[in-house]
Parts: sequence; C-alpha cells; structure tokens
Amino acid sequence: MSGVGERLVDGYALVVFDLDGVIYLIDRPIPGAVEAVARLHGEGRAVAYATNNASRRAADVADLLTGMGVQARPDEVLTSAAAAAQLLGERLPAGVPVLVVGAEALRSEVAAVGLMPVSRAEDSPVAVIQGYGPQVGWADLAEAAVAVRQGAAWIATNTDRTLPSGRGPLPGNGALVAALATALGREPDEVVGKPAPELFATAARRAGEGRTLVVGDRLDTDIEGANRAGLDSLLVLTGVSDVPELLAAPSERRPTYVAWNLAGLFDPAEVVRVPAPAGDLGGWHVVTGADGWELAGAGRPLDALAALCAVAWWHRPAGSPRPASSEAAEALDALGLAS
Repeated sequence: MSGVGERLVDGYALVVFDLDGVIYLIDRPIPGAVEAVARLHGEGRAVAYATNNASRRAADVADLLTGMGVQARPDEVLTSAAAAAQLLGERLPAGVPVLVVGAEALRSEVAAVGLMPVSRAEDSPVAVIQGYGPQVGWADLAEAAVAVRQGAAWIATNTDRTLPSGRGPLPGNGALVAALATALGREPDEVVGKPAPELFATAARRAGEGRTLVVGDRLDTDIEGANRAGLDSLLVLTGVSDVPELLAAPSERRPTYVAWNLAGLFDPAEVVRVPAPAGDLGGWHVVTGADGWELAGAGRPLDALAALCAVAWWHRPAGSPRPASSEAAEALDALGLAS
C-alpha cells in the first residue's frame, strides 16, 4: 500500500497552510478546515498561513479566519503584500514615492515600511508595486506602464493566473501582470509571492530545526514554491489543481503527498505519497502500450492515483487512462478521470 503508515502531521513541527482553496473558498470555510486547524492547535502544534492574496493585511486575514471559526493570530500570517513591501523597504530610502497598483491593504503595507504610496506616474515613483485588487483597472495599469518606462523598478506581489471563486476560477493578479507585461514587452523585475520560495522559507525558519509541511491546492504556486524552498508538500484536492493537472505536472510542481482534503493530515487512509514506489502499488497495476495506458486491479482511489503518477511522470503516456475492471472504472471516476 502506497499510503502514509502513520499520521502525516506527526512528522512535522510546523504546518503552513495556503488559504483560498485550502482553508476557505472566498468567504466560507472549506468543510473540515475549521476542525483540522482546531485539532492542530489542540495538540499544541505550530501553524502558519501563507497567502499570495495581496488585498488584505495580516491582521485582516487573521480577523477573517477568526470570524470563520479558525484560530489565527496576525503573527501567524504571511502575505505577499507584506513581503513585497518589506523588500522595497529594505532597498529604498525612507519616504521615496512608490506607485501602488492594488488594494488599499497594499498601500498600507508600503506606508508601514516608511515609503510613500502614490498612484500617478507624474509623482516620479522610483518603483511600482503591483498586487491583486478587485478595483484595479486600465487607468491603474496605464500609470504603471508610464512609470516603468520612465525607469521605475517593477515588483509584483505574485503572478497567480487565477483565483478561486464559487463560480470557478477568475482572473488573478497574474492576469493583470500579464496585461502590463504585454504593454511593456517585458516581465516584472521581481516576483515576491509563491512560487518564489521566500514566504515558505520565512515560515520554515520559525520551525527551527524541525520539519515543515506546506499544504496547498495549487501546483503552480503552493507546490512549486514548497519545492523551491526545499520543503515537503501536501496537495489537497479542494481548490484549483485537479488530478489531470497533477498527472501532467513537471518535476518542479510535483507534491510529496496528495489528499482529498485536510483529513489527510490525521488519517493515513486519507492521504498517499506520490508517486507510488516500485512494487507497492496498493493493489493496482498500470499497463502502457502503443494504444495508451490502462489501470487494472482494485484498492483505494488514492493508491490508484499514486500508481498513475508513477507511470505518468516517468513515461508520459498519451491520453487518459482506461479502466480494465469495474473497480478501476470506479477509481478513475472518483479521481475525475472517467472518459
């Protein structure tokens, strides 16, 4: 069996959670998330929250979580807005103008590090900082384009292409950064948030010599960021990334573990290590050939996923796997791979 033999959480001193898609979806907690965090706190385990969403300050995020029933302190929250502002605060003289493209929270973070937030290129900003804000529009991007062409440094809090919503993925800061990049003909000078490793590396330093586990729902930010920081990761299938994306993932976006949800932290039956090790496929067998690949056998759908990852990542078979038995058909259906 390719699952985890003991409670996953027992191997780590700190658990770092992504927020949207892991703890909550927009403004509602994901089922089981409140209980999972409460259980960690009840066991005296250290937790942290790392988010690329630059539209809220750490205290606002902590208040939001507390309002949902999730215990959180501001010092447990790391945001890309704070990290990007801190970077500029360390590099620039106090009081210099910085053009802010984003929400009021990002302006507040810039002011908090001793810089002067402005909104027009004619204010001669020495840097542009760009983060997600639901009111960001063409006029904001136009001012940023003029400022960057005049020589201002360009820092993006993050480049998430989408953000989750109850209606499906919506344009994220990465989409707005891409619009500005298209206009300028170049990319930002620096991207601070995930998948850059700094948010996770900062959190991991709090664990001292203990091990840190990153829990996320996105391969392109959470999992790649954990890998770049040298940390183990758990992909939960409650947010953006799904099984087809996982099977197609390049090496830098492959998690250590996969679980349906946060129950995988505590229940070995609800989590699996990926890929399945040779000779331990949990009752499953995957056959590849000129006409594609096929799943046979019986067992947990998560073990089937681990077996499929082993083949997909090493052999890159074309198309979707076919079932060779009714049990395999049920497993593929549970994994969202039914043809």
